[in-house]
Amino acid sequence: MNAEDFPTPDVEVESVAPETLKDRIDAGEAVTLLDARMSSDYEEWRIDGENVDSVNVPYFEFLEDDIDDEVLDAIPSDREVTVLCAKGGASEYVAGTLAERGYDVNHLEDGMNGWASIYDAVEVTDYDGAGTLLQYQRPSSGCLGYLLYDDGEAAIIDPLRAFTERYLDDAADLGVDLTYALDTHIHADHISGVRELDAAGVEGVIPEPAVDRGVTYADELTTPADGDTFTVGDATIEAVHTPGHTTGMTSYLVDDSLLATGDGLFVESVARPDLEEGDEGAPDAARMLYETLQERVLTLPDETLVGGAHFSDAAVPADDGTYVAPIGDLVAEMDALTMDEDEFVDLILSDMPPRPANYEDIIATNLGQNAVDDEEAFTLELGPNNCAASQESLAGD
Repeated sequence: MNAEDFPTPDVEVESVAPETLKDRIDAGEAVTLLDARMSSDYEEWRIDGENVDSVNVPYFEFLEDDIDDEVLDAIPSDREVTVLCAKGGASEYVAGTLAERGYDVNHLEDGMNGWASIYDAVEVTDYDGAGTLLQYQRPSSGCLGYLLYDDGEAAIIDPLRAFTERYLDDAADLGVDLTYALDTHIHADHISGVRELDAAGVEGVIPEPAVDRGVTYADELTTPADGDTFTVGDATIEAVHTPGHTTGMTSYLVDDSLLATGDGLFVESVARPDLEEGDEGAPDAARMLYETLQERVLTLPDETLVGGAHFSDAAVPADDGTYVAPIGDLVAEMDALTMDEDEFVDLILSDMPPRPANYEDIIATNLGQNAVDDEEAFTLELGPNNCAASQESLAGD
């Protein structure tokens, strides 16, 4: 059923904005959720947290006048419950039926689509290069991006198409011109915003090594090679070819202070190596990743910050709320970074999570081989990113 097909409940129920729910979770408040989506959707992707108690009862269980007692018994009656679904229609209906039976309920406005629209900007306070560096965080998928601004200019690294206007508005609010939009690689979990920003007058950038994957629009954008630089005010951004996750994977060294590693290295794990060449090519890609980490990343000064393009539920934020960490800390905490090559390859091939939802369609879209409208693009990227090599944190192992 579509959201508009559900009748309006007889009992009025309060809606909760996604941002409000996130604030409650971040504050450590105990939150109880009733997820009314299908069980398969719930298992693939849901709102989690140490202080989140979540139960899944699909909406169709509430469509009969006489709801099964086992269904009602599964729903806590001694506390407030927030009902959620995909878009908000089913949750409002389910919340209404429960309110009629005396439950203390509200429902999540716009459902998981609303949750996926949350996008926070947090300053990276340990960044000590020229200008100011912000980290964009999308909690629904763990996507991260970086906005550097200095002396009237700005650059965005790994922008999302869904937030194209947000970047332009933020730059305007900061009183700077958004000069560059840079992608680290051909993403498999979200639709890139580089082309949309380029169309809006921002210089779009994709790495030269990524073009060989079949990018159809490379002639329209800037394609830096390893070592090429971009200037933002007094800051310099250097392209550093770091293959492994993909053959074209390129990190950006932001004024010698932070390495935006894309999907090569995260604060809690390393890249998965199977999204470009599949299972057959994963071992060779893993060896390539090992060489990249040892020769191109870990040779940087220990105080250089690492900032990936994603974080998982297993990641622990820094004191400033960002998902960055000094290289020296990662080496000390992550055994994978000090293993020999064979051990490393065995480790990262042993615990890879399922591939990102719709990753083949997303890759084709980011290559320019598929054309999708904004709504379809948003729908394609709903769900977890799953770009790390491990389902659990490798930090502190």
